[in-house]
Amino acid sequence: MGGSPRLKVLIFIMICISVFLGLDFVEGRFIVEKSSISIVSPYSMHAKYDASIGNFGVPDYGGSLVGTVVYPSKGAFGCSAFEGDKPFKSKTPRPNILLVDRGECYFALKVWNGQQAGAAAVLVADTIDENLITMDSPEESSDADGYIEKIGIPSALIEQSFGETLKVALKKGEEVVIKMDWTESMPHPDERVEYELWTNSNDECGIRCDEQMNFIKNFKGHAQILEKGGYTMFTPHYITWYCPQAFIASSQCKSQCINHGRYCAPDPEQDFGEGYEGKDVVFENLRQLCVHRVANESQNSWVWWDFVTDFHIRCSMKKNRYSKECAEEVMKSLDLPVEKIKKCMGDPEADVENAVLKTEQDLQVGKGSRGDVTILPTMVINDVQYRGKLERTAVLKAICAGFKETSEPAICLSGDLETNECLERNGGCWHDPKSNVTACKVFKGMNALLLFADNLFVRIKGDGYTSCEAVGPGRCTVNNGGCWSETKDRTTFSACSEALITGCKCPYGFKGDGHKCEDVDECKEGTVCQCDGCKCKNTWGGYDCKCKGDKLYIMEHDTCIERQSSKLGGFLTFAVIAVVLGAGIAGYIFYKYRLRSYMDTEIMAIMSQYMPLDNNHQNQVVQHETEPLRDASSV
Repeated sequence: MGGSPRLKVLIFIMICISVFLGLDFVEGRFIVEKSSISIVSPYSMHAKYDASIGNFGVPDYGGSLVGTVVYPSKGAFGCSAFEGDKPFKSKTPRPNILLVDRGECYFALKVWNGQQAGAAAVLVADTIDENLITMDSPEESSDADGYIEKIGIPSALIEQSFGETLKVALKKGEEVVIKMDWTESMPHPDERVEYELWTNSNDECGIRCDEQMNFIKNFKGHAQILEKGGYTMFTPHYITWYCPQAFIASSQCKSQCINHGRYCAPDPEQDFGEGYEGKDVVFENLRQLCVHRVANESQNSWVWWDFVTDFHIRCSMKKNRYSKECAEEVMKSLDLPVEKIKKCMGDPEADVENAVLKTEQDLQVGKGSRGDVTILPTMVINDVQYRGKLERTAVLKAICAGFKETSEPAICLSGDLETNECLERNGGCWHDPKSNVTACKVFKGMNALLLFADNLFVRIKGDGYTSCEAVGPGRCTVNNGGCWSETKDRTTFSACSEALITGCKCPYGFKGDGHKCEDVDECKEGTVCQCDGCKCKNTWGGYDCKCKGDKLYIMEHDTCIERQSSKLGGFLTFAVIAVVLGAGIAGYIFYKYRLRSYMDTEIMAIMSQYMPLDNNHQNQVVQHETEPLRDASSV
């Protein structure tokens, strides 16, 4: 067969899917909401119609929307931004529902342009008479990047005949009011909601893989609260297909399938010559199924959410860590029984059916109202496929719509969520028991396993799961900064120093690489205590040196000095002290005399201004007694 490796992979995948599903790509089974749209006004048009909810945006499960239909005079396909500032935003309390035609661009782009123009919902009218399909978002497109996740309004595909009915009435100038009803879209047979997620462990399949992994990480807190409380029962599923008998011996089949072609998945890179193979994905899918089965037997099935989240972060294909060894590291960190899970998985090389994967293939074919699973990821709630954005709050709303009235749990009645995953096994994150510093952090409304941790003084970096390293100021307070430390005789030495930003260095008196340090025997090395007649004794982290006689040892100079000074030295010391003391006393007396003299002079100068000390003193006193006092304002 000629052509590029990528083309060969795509052709092979198409053959396998068509053989497995037993249907072609035009007539897939899609989910249609029967009688979900009704014309409210004018009364003469009153009727109910089917619709197929778009697989993006946020349908109001459990609720309804009544609005006035508008049809654009220009740009009926809705493939370009509409002119004006929100031209379809209603000027009345009743919102507007935009009607556009199918064709020329992605469904999601039509809805996005409608949302930008102020519409509360978008109906896409089919242009030919055919069975309704599910409007899906584009698989890969740079144009799609940026707006799909921002779509927050509901949308639906309607039949050509219904679209024409609406257009004719609008052309006559009639006001057409319709009701989009999702109140019965989600069945609620009992007080427990059963839901499942069809997903994939491959993290290199573009937008869809990113979407499902972001959902799993963000929804984990909700899922575990609901399941621990007994409100829901969750089951994960994974799509596989089998290789046709004629292709079993081919290199394509051998690289993409396990159990001799019975269970296959596409090559992650769509190139048989590089990277991971499809059978790696199948085997990891099987492992994640068995994690759920084994955990469910132990009555803690919610651990599946922890495993998948941690595996995606620690063992991604992007990091070249997508392997059995990495998966088993994650299982051990979550206290999962590795051997039990291995037994559940069986032998991928055996030429026999695998019970777990065979069940998955049987469930993939739709029964009753559920329909075939043809889109990844797919959420099924109470045996009905969920349609809309795979996003935390939107899915929670749909699950809550599956409870009987007044039986929904408190989490459905609150707009916020607070959990603490760090209480159990420290959230699977790294933890230093000595300093009680952890890489698990909790935020109001969500939980996150961060790849760093901060306390008041220390910053830590690392993978957040198996290892962390303290950096910056205060790093020595956390596990000694990863450096050597040891205590003997109530004395502790550490190779971590605040003077070093990173790295370790053995302290004085020790040798090594900083991660392992040994005491240096300075006495044996003969580098100290070399003075005449001295005796050297090695100690933990240092040494003692004793001089002969009554001399004193000075370590800095490795020498001995006399403890008592000579008589001459004593006399000179006394003389110096006496001179200094005498000078101080003389200076004090001189200072005191000069200060007193200065103060007397100042006092007399001040007093002479008010009480002159001459012979006229008596005359002035008499004058003051006989003459009238001057007014205070006179000169």
